[in-house]
Amino acid sequence: MANGNYLINLYQRCLKLPFGRKIFSTIFARKAPYFKTIKPLITKLEPNFCQLTFKKRKAVQNHIGTVHAIAVCNGMEMAMGALAEASIPRSLRWLPKGMNVQYLAKTNSDVTIEAVASALTWQPGEQPISVEAKRNDGTVVAAGNIIIYVSEKPER
Repeated sequence: MANGNYLINLYQRCLKLPFGRKIFSTIFARKAPYFKTIKPLITKLEPNFCQLTFKKRKAVQNHIGTVHAIAVCNGMEMAMGALAEASIPRSLRWLPKGMNVQYLAKTNSDVTIEAVASALTWQPGEQPISVEAKRNDGTVVAAGNIIIYVSEKPER
């Protein structure tokens, strides 16, 4: 059943296909080509929530063999962007303004990232979106928020 949001509708259509999550994730990663560098998989997308995963592999590792902090931030930004596009009312638009992240533990496994907002997020002004990254054992490896600026769309 369609909910009126283009991204949620695309996600739901893709889920009906074999490898639907992978297909959707590839399509969404094209919005910002650097998202593709982590080979993300969006595992859950709904208004005000996005979860994605990516594998620990050589291309995202640093010099000590753990997942590079910037790869984690890349995933956080992608999760936030998908959440924002899946949640924002049609009369509004958003732009990222900043990111505040604390690195809390070494990322020595695959990564799961969650971005969370609330219905109150979607009003004009600076709004924080919570982001958190965990490794396979559930340890939070990075947490913070991404500040977006929400504004009215200009009349056409």
